[in-house]
Amino acid sequence: MRIKTSLTLGVLALFFLPTLSAQEVSFEEYDLDNGLHVILHQDNNAPVVTTSVMYHVGAKDENPEKTGFAHFFEHLLFEGTKNIKRGEWFKIVSSNGGQNNANTTQDRTYYYEVFPSNNVELGLWLESERMMHPIINQIGVDTQSEVVQEERRMRYDNSPYGRWREQMFIHLFKKHPYRWQTIGSLEHLANASLDDFKAFNKTYYVPNNAVLVVAGDISLDKTKKMVQDYFGPIPKGKDIQRQTFVEDPITTPIKAEYRDPNIQIPAIFLGYRTPAQTNRDAYVLDMISTYLSDGKSSKLYKKLVDEEKKALQVFAFNGSQEDYGAYVVGALPVGETSLEDLQSDIDEEIGKLQSELISEKDYQKLQNKFENMFVNSNSSISGIANSLARYYVLYDNTGLINNEIEIYRSITREEILEVSNKYLKPNQRVALEYLPLEATEN
Repeated sequence: MRIKTSLTLGVLALFFLPTLSAQEVSFEEYDLDNGLHVILHQDNNAPVVTTSVMYHVGAKDENPEKTGFAHFFEHLLFEGTKNIKRGEWFKIVSSNGGQNNANTTQDRTYYYEVFPSNNVELGLWLESERMMHPIINQIGVDTQSEVVQEERRMRYDNSPYGRWREQMFIHLFKKHPYRWQTIGSLEHLANASLDDFKAFNKTYYVPNNAVLVVAGDISLDKTKKMVQDYFGPIPKGKDIQRQTFVEDPITTPIKAEYRDPNIQIPAIFLGYRTPAQTNRDAYVLDMISTYLSDGKSSKLYKKLVDEEKKALQVFAFNGSQEDYGAYVVGALPVGETSLEDLQSDIDEEIGKLQSELISEKDYQKLQNKFENMFVNSNSSISGIANSLARYYVLYDNTGLINNEIEIYRSITREEILEVSNKYLKPNQRVALEYLPLEATEN
């Protein structure tokens, strides 16, 4: 969704947000009778408030024959409600000095508004309207279908390297819904009936599948009353039945190839399936990913780009998710360097990590990086609201907003060596050669 901002909020942010600190985040949480979980965070240092709702629904909750619904609803639920005319949502927000946005992953969908704090009630009304009175009709579906089609063309089909993640996850996951991307299938969306969309909404966008977070310059007592007034009357939905998917271990290398008409330089991607984000090993893999491939001082960048001049670029991410994660590392060659050479060099650096402890200096550098990331994540009201929602929905532990850093602090150099050996083996990965369409075989 496109962010719409106002001068009012921009001025407030300029003068007040830099004063926010990353001290311990205080919060209060409770449930309404309809199952809605509520988290309140009071910080009266700046006259800004974030109102947000995270629904526990993402691409992984979709029917394999009807993919793309969760992302589609990210757009569709801005179309209008019983009391908000079609096309008026963004006008209401911007005319009252606010901004709003939404995003979807394979695990959850998140909506939020940021307002000057005198408009906290407006934010609550907007989100209660989205939950209680959405209008799902054919004109809205048709309109958002065009929006999603354009997004697919821009971000995937016509973007250089735009389909690498799609291609990687097709091979990395065979049973789990992570094998498709949040954008889903345009064909599935086009063939879906209006009743299909209404059923998806009735199933997942209900109070007992959501958390409401109100963070910022609020009065707790007044906010609790408003929350009850606006959200209390919303009927509880049926209990959601979720499927469990267990992947077979990857025991032999998976080699794949994809030809992209939008590129001229090939790339190599190496993908490793990793554990759920709540698993301690996932935290260790975060550190491993940072050590190997985060920034210009990382081992792979220094070796392949700076020193040996073999790679134009090195890129990687450690994508921890609710059920499984994925660590993916890749590179673009320089000149006559082959993808095989790049793969060999990447394996060499991973091999060092698996055979010897990282230095105390590098270990301390990692700790400093994660301390900095932790501080930054809690440095704004909107960031705190997002973290509170995410830790509750995906980790079932809201308190991680204050103590997750202790997990990283407790990770040892020995664990880094052990976990790299456990997950980053050549026989446990997908090797994806991402080639130009015109490329010829050697």
